[in-house]
Amino acid sequence: MTRRRLVVLVATALTSAGLMGIAVLPGRADERTINTVPAALDEAAAGTNAAPTTTTTSTTTPLPALPAGGLSSGSRGRAVLALEERLVASHYDPGEVDEKFDGATAYAVMAFEKVAGLPPTGRVDALLWQSLDQPPEPPPMLPEGGLRRVEVDKVRQLLFLYEEGLLTLISHVSTGSERAYCANGECGAAVTPAGSHRFLWRVSGWRQSRLGRLYNPVYFTSRGIAIHGFPSVPTDPASHGCVRIPMHTASWFPSRVKRGDPVYVFDGVKDVVPLGAPTKADRGEAPTDNRAPLPSASREAWLDGQPPATTPTTEPERVPELA
Repeated sequence: MTRRRLVVLVATALTSAGLMGIAVLPGRADERTINTVPAALDEAAAGTNAAPTTTTTSTTTPLPALPAGGLSSGSRGRAVLALEERLVASHYDPGEVDEKFDGATAYAVMAFEKVAGLPPTGRVDALLWQSLDQPPEPPPMLPEGGLRRVEVDKVRQLLFLYEEGLLTLISHVSTGSERAYCANGECGAAVTPAGSHRFLWRVSGWRQSRLGRLYNPVYFTSRGIAIHGFPSVPTDPASHGCVRIPMHTASWFPSRVKRGDPVYVFDGVKDVVPLGAPTKADRGEAPTDNRAPLPSASREAWLDGQPPATTPTTEPERVPELA
């Protein structure tokens, strides 16, 4: 029996026993494979503005036969449609449900694989196809964290969105690389800080920061760390500290979170504690220019500078990669 088949069988058994939180953590052997990214992922579509619907597909509908060789970027047809429907029903975002296996679909498959404890390849083989009949259901990392919250798992490189206590999104992400960097004469460490945070301010469209461009960023620390879209979301931590999500997900994600909502970041080491109910200041309305007041930290302390005076809304012709 191969290691991949053994991992899925163990994950399925632990899910039934309510112990999936143990099974989903990737082992060292799997971590050696996470740098493999399908080429099509660099061109994930950003044109789908609607969030995925999670109530229209029943996972009891039989799956069609898996084509020989499985499914991967460029595949088309009825099997791809069934895959996308199953992913949507399980709270993943494959983009438009259209029988086309594109970069958005691959990102959703990668998130599914990571929840199942498998290396994120972005491809569908017979074993993964079979697991779609009983998708693993990840338990909340902080159940007492609030009815509306975001959980970011740096170990598995996953994001979970909860609305009214219900899990509504599981997304592949790329967090801070944990490496030192220097830019424009200033140096820092590319770390996504573990702990309990709240959403502070946001920008609609493209934001030109000191370290590059960010799409629809929603900031959650006083140093300018955000959850934002970017054309490339590799399988390993690669950002300056922000949490990258796929572009098609970033097109609707900000509309589903509010200023003051908790953001819990887990690194497997630091204890993360629940925040209390947001105060009026936490949920205060942003000024008409789409800015929130600067936190108590000085302007120079912001990784991403101060909130912009104007909101950029035009996509640039070329988007530079972030380190």
